[in-house]
Amino acid sequence: MTVASTPMSVSRIPAPPHSSVDFGAIIENANIENMTDEDFALIRSTLYEHQVVLFKNQQGLTPKAQYELTHRFDPAAQGYGHGKTLDAKRSILHPDLKTVPHQPEVQIIGNGFVPEYEGLKNIKLVHPHHRKFHKHPISEEDDLDYTRFYRWHIDAALYDLNPPKVTTLMAVSVPKGRRQTLRYDDGTGEELDVPLGTTAFVSGYNMYDILSEEDKEFVRTSRIEYAAHPYIWMSGAKSRSDGLGLFSDGLELSESELPPIDESKIQILPMVWKNPVTGQLAVQIHPSAVRKIHLANGQVIDDLKEVREIVHRIQRPAIAPQFVYAHDWEEGDLVLFNNQGVLHSVVGAFREDEVRLFRQCNMAASEAPLGPEAVVA
Repeated sequence: MTVASTPMSVSRIPAPPHSSVDFGAIIENANIENMTDEDFALIRSTLYEHQVVLFKNQQGLTPKAQYELTHRFDPAAQGYGHGKTLDAKRSILHPDLKTVPHQPEVQIIGNGFVPEYEGLKNIKLVHPHHRKFHKHPISEEDDLDYTRFYRWHIDAALYDLNPPKVTTLMAVSVPKGRRQTLRYDDGTGEELDVPLGTTAFVSGYNMYDILSEEDKEFVRTSRIEYAAHPYIWMSGAKSRSDGLGLFSDGLELSESELPPIDESKIQILPMVWKNPVTGQLAVQIHPSAVRKIHLANGQVIDDLKEVREIVHRIQRPAIAPQFVYAHDWEEGDLVLFNNQGVLHSVVGAFREDEVRLFRQCNMAASEAPLGPEAVVA
């Protein structure tokens, strides 16, 4: 006799006290290894309505099943979201990821020494620490008690390849027991109590909704030009203390110092991307990779400091503490997020003996993001 499986159920992720976070959902009873078309339809609609979806107790999920879930959102997509740019030793992404040999779309990230995992041996994982990227890091004596947003970003190569539609993050091993105080250190005095090694998310839809009508018009009609080979270009520059973009100290690499540039691969994308299900508009800008702003009247703002100041002014209100969802990771958590509707940031400072092992998967999209004028079926 066949026992009927328990149907999947959807509920909101509980928001902490004093939070204004209005996104995030939990899907229970999902069998991701054996997903039906009906199952996927519910997962897809939940994602685009709630932007971040949590599946608990997925310890047995294989890298192949994680890839297949990710790929199902864009069946024509091929290859990891950053392509081969990770091979460039000067890329700021290079130290942070290692590839699963038998599933190259899946990357290993984390902290500490792992003797063996998924065909990789003697892995030394390095959690990105803000002291390597921020211009004014937290002092050594405060480092384990206080932390920062490392870098607010979208998962995207932003040169040649389209930004992935979704990303999945799988928690394999999670150190527990400590919390940290996240400091903005930008003159506001704002702080946020966060779990150790959280991933922080903010909604691009909220980022748009809280703008003035004048700024909404500006972002709907303007486009961002991203730097060529952005993660190599920015490798010498340093971040603001809130993780939202870079200081303009002239430390970016010149064109002559970059790999060869194909002008046709430079990306000029809308500031605002449309949700393919709800039609909502999200401000989706990778603040560290911006180079120019193309205005509706044909004018181009190419002063880098001015470009960064404009982008920071637009994005900063939406990363205020009440708008941040800081996920409290547990082993077996699988988080699926709308990479074209949220920004996220690595957070945290680990001791060397605090081992953290995660799997990340995203794929360069088969098409560009939907702009604000796109028609949603």
